[in-house]
Amino acid sequence: MKRVTGIGGVFFRCQDADATRAWYGRHLGLNMDPQYGTSFEWRQAPDGKQPGFTAWSPFPKDTDYFGASGQDHMVNYRVADLAALIEILRGEGVEIAKEIEGFEYGKFAHIVDPDGRRIELWEPVDDEYGRMVEGGTTF
Repeated sequence: MKRVTGIGGVFFRCQDADATRAWYGRHLGLNMDPQYGTSFEWRQAPDGKQPGFTAWSPFPKDTDYFGASGQDHMVNYRVADLAALIEILRGEGVEIAKEIEGFEYGKFAHIVDPDGRRIELWEPVDDEYGRMVEGGTTF
């Protein structure tokens, strides 16, 4: 079974998420969604027609989304079958920090690596995600 199929996003804490989004938009040309940051659109293998997305998002310094306050970033990994993968990981003794939660644009769960970093797993619904995000940076 495939486990991780790609990078779904990179998230990081910052002092002022709005100012950080504005800085990256102004200086690096990233097209920002006012809430989420930006998404990079790409095409999935093997046929190259199905879109996929990688999110890039600054979070407020006091967010609890990453778990421990000392964790300044979190990587989101795309997965093919989140429910099956969570059961496999649970059987392997991996800590599940947040059980599966579903939205129109996909299912999410959080696990913890050996160093205590929270990791997000995402089973995306790319068509819905592509419709909901305003800021996309595609080159």
